[in-house]
Amino acid sequence: MFMAAVDNEESFISHLIELRSRLIRAITGVLLVFVCLMPFASRIYDLLAAPMMMALPEGVHMIATGVVAPFFVPMKVTLMAAFVVALPWVLYQAWAFIAPGLYAHEKRLAIPLVIGSSLLFLLGMAFCYFFVFGTVFKFISTFAPKSIMPAPDIEQYISFVMTMFLAFGMAFEVPIIVILLVKAGIVTVEKLKEVRRYVIVGAFVVAAVVTPPDVTSQIMLALPMCLLYEAGIFAARFIAPKSNGSGDGSAVQIRD
Repeated sequence: MFMAAVDNEESFISHLIELRSRLIRAITGVLLVFVCLMPFASRIYDLLAAPMMMALPEGVHMIATGVVAPFFVPMKVTLMAAFVVALPWVLYQAWAFIAPGLYAHEKRLAIPLVIGSSLLFLLGMAFCYFFVFGTVFKFISTFAPKSIMPAPDIEQYISFVMTMFLAFGMAFEVPIIVILLVKAGIVTVEKLKEVRRYVIVGAFVVAAVVTPPDVTSQIMLALPMCLLYEAGIFAARFIAPKSNGSGDGSAVQIRD
């Protein structure tokens, strides 16, 4: 029993070392991309600010209330862009950490999942940038009284943009989550169909929490989540574990 406890402790420590190694590699990849993008920080910020600038009255600009905000805000935007560019590398490091505990047929899902997760996250951000921002900012500008001259603070704007990007990026990961749940045997396709109505309600609740208080932006988040949930169910039908009725072929096994 003592030897078993020692082996378990050594295994736990080795997992921690491997986790640290993967985190360092992921962070290093993001930082390398960040350094390469730093010369273009101002252009990246201008590109991100374009939807707001188009919604503001002519001649009105955003403001910086902090002394160092004109420097740090473009750096934050560049760091976010570096993370997006390095996202496939980050996801690969996460998968490489858990891959040793998987079977060969499960490891074959690595490349499709990494590519699919990256593309869906980027698609969510692109949908937010090209469609949602224009609608939200137009709603805000038209709703504001004529006696108010909007001049958004750049720090608050970036905080809002990052929150929206994260919300839409994660929302577009719904098919990947559904596929993983079915592949792991945690839920079945039939069960996912049964809880469809609850998922729809949950999607609108999440959209109401993370989006501005206008119905249009809430629908623009909730509707894609519902459609992507259905897409996940459709895709999961082709990778669902086959049940042979004996209970030994489709059960989720615990690996050391």
